[in-house]
Amino acid sequence: MQSLESYESRSIDAAQVLGAIPNPILVVGRQGDISYVNPAAEQFFDSGAAVLCRQNLRDLVPFGSPVLQLFAQVFRERYSVAEYDVDLGSPRLGERLVDVQISPVPEAQDHVIVRFDERTMAAKIDRALTHRGAARSVTGMAAVLAHEVKNPLSGIRGAAQLLEANANQADRELTRLICDETDRICALVDSMEVFTDKRIERGPVNIHQVLEHVRKVAQAGFAKHIRFVERYDPSLPPVNGSRDQLVQVFLNLVKNAAEAVGDDPGGEIILTTAYRHGVRLAVRGSRDRLHLPLEVSVQDNGPGVSEDIRQYLFDPFVSTKVSGSGLGLALVAKIIGDHGGVIECDSRPRRTVFSARLPVHSPTAEESGEFQE
Repeated sequence: MQSLESYESRSIDAAQVLGAIPNPILVVGRQGDISYVNPAAEQFFDSGAAVLCRQNLRDLVPFGSPVLQLFAQVFRERYSVAEYDVDLGSPRLGERLVDVQISPVPEAQDHVIVRFDERTMAAKIDRALTHRGAARSVTGMAAVLAHEVKNPLSGIRGAAQLLEANANQADRELTRLICDETDRICALVDSMEVFTDKRIERGPVNIHQVLEHVRKVAQAGFAKHIRFVERYDPSLPPVNGSRDQLVQVFLNLVKNAAEAVGDDPGGEIILTTAYRHGVRLAVRGSRDRLHLPLEVSVQDNGPGVSEDIRQYLFDPFVSTKVSGSGLGLALVAKIIGDHGGVIECDSRPRRTVFSARLPVHSPTAEESGEFQE
């Protein structure tokens, strides 16, 4: 079997071109032997090129995978084929949903190019941007309520108090009702004011200290009957953010997890931190695409989020609780978005995970002020 180098002589810097492509790419021979992998494939399969090039394509995909059928089809019919939503999940790789395209190499009849497009992260980013937009819509609504509703309500309440001074007993009950209702509406508006944009000092935050504080608060109160598991990466660099706001985010997520677990004697909440490569996102207040390598997850073994509301979970006024206001997760999405991060939920019975991705603090980063448009 000819090596890839013999084909490179006919095309300038072919390996460099393939290496620059962000999608995992394999060059595979007729028998399934792997001749070349690009750096994205090394990261995707969590193995070096030297290891992967000693393996067969069958070693990298699940038994009976449609990838093998596509592979045989390309050699048989000599044209490109594609398959969408292919599951490459395995105990080693975890859950991996990809689109697969396999193409023949015109000048190398014994080889094909296999390209994977991972759908999971694209879907996460898309959903996260939707969540952020929903939270920002609440921000605008909160500002309108604060300026356009509270001021007239104050006037209505003042007028009712003036009428009450000269009213008879029956009329006083009505003026008191007016005052009580205006107070109730003002309290609702006050609860929305947490969504308004405020200038917050930001700096380096040790996320493990935040999570430790949240755990202690939870175990001293609403989650005293629940077992906590901590899986931390001790080498994690600091987050660029506000400690108080991050405490608010993860306390909210842990409280939701505790309520999902309920009184289950086997209830468990897992707090995880990890450093992940490969996620960049254009965010408010930056002309550059920010790297979001810090992943912080809150996992519970409750019954899970029902599929019909899962995609709307971060929208305002959507709640899984009978008496919930539906503003908690919308606020979480807003705060994470203000930090330049993204958040998403992956849920199935006995395993619900809320994962936030956040930027690393750097000495040159702005440490004060809010992210602007």
